[in-house]
Amino acid sequence: MTLSDSELERYARHIVLREVGGPGQQRLKQARVLVVGAGGLGAPALIYLAAAGVGALAIADDDRVALSNLQRQVIHETAMVGEPKTASGAAAIGRINPHVAVLRCDVRLDAGNADELVAGHDVVLDGSDNFATRYALSDACWRQRVPLVMGAVGRFDGQVTTLMPFETGPQGRPNPTYRCLYPTPPPEGTVPACEEAGILGIVPGIVGTIMAAEALKLIVGIGAPLVGRLLLVDVLAMRFDEVAYDWNPANPLTGEG
Repeated sequence: MTLSDSELERYARHIVLREVGGPGQQRLKQARVLVVGAGGLGAPALIYLAAAGVGALAIADDDRVALSNLQRQVIHETAMVGEPKTASGAAAIGRINPHVAVLRCDVRLDAGNADELVAGHDVVLDGSDNFATRYALSDACWRQRVPLVMGAVGRFDGQVTTLMPFETGPQGRPNPTYRCLYPTPPPEGTVPACEEAGILGIVPGIVGTIMAAEALKLIVGIGAPLVGRLLLVDVLAMRFDEVAYDWNPANPLTGEG
């Protein structure tokens, strides 16, 4: 798949990077990425993936744009309030980069449709806001052997990790699954929703951009993804920390049982 003259100019700053170059940009053009959730995390991720030249972006979200979203969900505009987030996101991507094909999936991902949505993609980004979706999506990505970049945010903090449990780690054990990191969801009501706790608008922007960086690295084949590493972002202290986690032999996907 060759790059047109306009694409060569558009992606010139990528192409001069020795780690990316023309071959890396072609891999981006051929890539298919699914972004689950076009909200606080999905919005900046979609913007940067589109600008970077990812050839096909699928957006899975069944929500509509609300005025209260606009403080942080930067892919949406005031004029799109009331419209499906997939439609708003697709319109914005078209303005950013006409070379990107967008597939709208106006559904809520669950255990029943996760495998169908994930299949055929090179990378999946999880920008959802609930544990049921995260477990269903991470399980499906393991079954479909698709790398998954997961993000989560709170009031002033966030976290990112990358899951590739279908591959073996350097110690000869499987890479950890999401269920190795979080074996069970927290008790109902212990994690307040965004509308209850609030959130500083820039936080999902920072975390979503890091998620996009992980996806680009995976597609091009450069750097060290956050496999077995949970990156923690504290915006109040402006501090980045990292927690290592490993394969749990008791996990129900790749465990010994």
